[in-house]
Amino acid sequence: MASLTVENYLKAILQQSQANDSDSVTTGQLAAAVKVSPGTVTSMLKTLSDSGLASYKPYEGVSLTKAGRTLALRMLRRHRLLETFLVRTLDLTWDQVHEEAENMEHAVSDVLIDRIDAYLGHPVVDPHGDPIPAADGLMRADCAELVPLSDCNLHESVTVVRVINQQPEFLRYLSENGFKIGVTAIVENNSVEAGIITSRVGDRPVTLGRPAAAQVLVERHSQSTPQMRKNSNTRPEVPNGKKRTSRNAKK
Repeated sequence: MASLTVENYLKAILQQSQANDSDSVTTGQLAAAVKVSPGTVTSMLKTLSDSGLASYKPYEGVSLTKAGRTLALRMLRRHRLLETFLVRTLDLTWDQVHEEAENMEHAVSDVLIDRIDAYLGHPVVDPHGDPIPAADGLMRADCAELVPLSDCNLHESVTVVRVINQQPEFLRYLSENGFKIGVTAIVENNSVEAGIITSRVGDRPVTLGRPAAAQVLVERHSQSTPQMRKNSNTRPEVPNGKKRTSRNAKK
């Protein structure tokens, strides 16, 4: 039986590989994700490699083996189903459930998780819009067509589908301004120079810094307004050296 630390590392490797659209994760990326020193990460990666859960090459990075990926997906499934259960049945808010699920995911059995899954009606995504793996490890939702809010055009109409940054303070700010999963927003200002993007949700303007807006993934509406089409040739460019937020990034 894997230890809590091993399970956390495997899940972190999976999430980072999804975020970067790469099978391999660097030591530095993983250290930042689990909030420990690179030296501590290196030691654990050797342990995972010896256990057959990961393939680690110094100076190249780490990737999950089939066994490691299976266990990582199991933990991700537990985490996201627990978050969904806490929101739907105990009325916790989306900014409260992450830490609770982190503590619970290592203690529950797969039998209980399967029962929770069935009780909830086999949800496709969790409260933050992250796709939930099925019992066979396949993701129930396809996020390939989602784009960062920061990439959207002026006057474009979008639906908020997923929030990558799940820090409680950020989620509370979004909630206080009505910026929740499923809402429709209209982009009113997207200034690369000022580094901000303003969207209107109902009658309320919501302003985010462009880095924060890049953490909000949206679905573009198929029909654009005349004003949006007029501005379609002025889509904001990503500054040199900056990478777009991955559409597959996870908790």
